[in-house]
Amino acid sequence: MSELRTYVYLDRMQPQLAAYVGANSRGFTPVPGMAAMLVEIAPGVLINEVTDAAVKAANIRPGLMIVERHFGVLEFHSENQEDVKHAGQAVLTTMQCKMEDRIKPKILSTQIIHKVNPYHSQMVNVSRLCSMLLPGQDLYILEVVPAGYVTLAANEAEKNANITLVDCRVYGAVGRLYLGGKQSDVERAGKAAETAILKLTGREG
Repeated sequence: MSELRTYVYLDRMQPQLAAYVGANSRGFTPVPGMAAMLVEIAPGVLINEVTDAAVKAANIRPGLMIVERHFGVLEFHSENQEDVKHAGQAVLTTMQCKMEDRIKPKILSTQIIHKVNPYHSQMVNVSRLCSMLLPGQDLYILEVVPAGYVTLAANEAEKNANITLVDCRVYGAVGRLYLGGKQSDVERAGKAAETAILKLTGREG
């Protein structure tokens, strides 16, 4: 039996998030301003059927397709918002479900570390997938489940504050977001990220 875990629409991909998807994907690279959607399902192998439905339904391009044993993730994007929405509806039809069947996201933890030590920033940078965390910046960390919703958090954070997207883990057991910047910017970005997550509806996981 298939399960819709994440179903999230981004109206306009922000520059850093678009760059992250492009740098870490083996699919089609998005550019800032495109609309996008990220879908996470279980079991993972069924993401192939979901991808097939999405690319045949509308003029969209897949950026990420990740197949794990338990979860499958698909990100697709287009310059046309309606194409993304139409492809998203095709995904729902294929899975025989509605958007309301997605799992309601839950914030597991948030934290802000002020004025990061140079050694600490180097440890973060070793495994980051995005930009560098600089010594002296504040560091914001968000953990959310299901993991895919972290894309919405990252996009809204970037919309609302002048921050650096340091890391963004969009699949696996837990989604993680790392942001760096000045204290006021990090606090504003964190609030925007959390507000976006808490506004989403769905069933209890």
